[in-house]
Amino acid sequence: MREKICFIINPVSGTRRKDAIPELIRRYVDSNRFLTEIVFTERCGHACELARQQTVAGTPYIVAVGGDGTVNEIASALRDSRSAMGIVPCGSGNGLARHLHLPLTPAHALNVINHSRVQPVDYGLANGIPFFCTLGTGFDARVSDLFARAGKRGVRKYISIIAREFIRYRAQNYRLTVDGRTVDVKAMLVTVANASQYGNNGYISPLADIADGKLDVCVLRPFPKILAPELALRLVGKTIHKSLYYQSFQGASITIDRESAASVHLDGEPFKMGETLDIHIVHHGLKVLVAKQP
Repeated sequence: MREKICFIINPVSGTRRKDAIPELIRRYVDSNRFLTEIVFTERCGHACELARQQTVAGTPYIVAVGGDGTVNEIASALRDSRSAMGIVPCGSGNGLARHLHLPLTPAHALNVINHSRVQPVDYGLANGIPFFCTLGTGFDARVSDLFARAGKRGVRKYISIIAREFIRYRAQNYRLTVDGRTVDVKAMLVTVANASQYGNNGYISPLADIADGKLDVCVLRPFPKILAPELALRLVGKTIHKSLYYQSFQGASITIDRESAASVHLDGEPFKMGETLDIHIVHHGLKVLVAKQP
């Protein structure tokens, strides 16, 4: 018997047009295995609503077609349910898709779904709000906030904001409590990583395991501005953790006390939160579709 699979398409996410996606789904999805439904989002938050309706209806597979925001919305609806999430990445960062080694072209991503297996992964909760890749406070949260308000998406816009804000930004003081151990740090940013990267192959926690029941708390301390190019290369080269200005802790329960209320980003999406961030891991709380092992 064929199993139902629902594709939730965000037509305005990322930088890639989605006009051809429905035809690609009809062409590439295995009709012998799946009974396919395609729906489109119409507003912010609609992907979460549609995914929740599908879980209530008992749909076993629900696929996010869009960027990191769309993936976060659908994953938020599917967490702690029996439904598994697939991803056809169409965003500018594609953090979770990249961590799971999913293809970035729609046709290849659909082929993976045809031959997929279900893998349980962890997710984090920050003041009750879920995230699946990274939570950031500090410089990365500032950049995320400005990028979301910029209107124009894409890597070039992201880099231009980073370059501009890097000159202005000043390190902040944080108190971190990780599984009961407290440490005070001064940092450019503090990132809590469930997966290894922000997106666009920016590996803030190269050794992160998305299914180990732990979160990695990554601290980038103040550094001479002349070293910015070197650290950027380390970020994309998966060696940031070897920098003298990098420090990390691992735990399941984390509290971050900040100087003041400010933006944080959850999977790249900005949120306003207070001085204290209470964060913990939910072990194997989400099911995802990944490629079968050879």
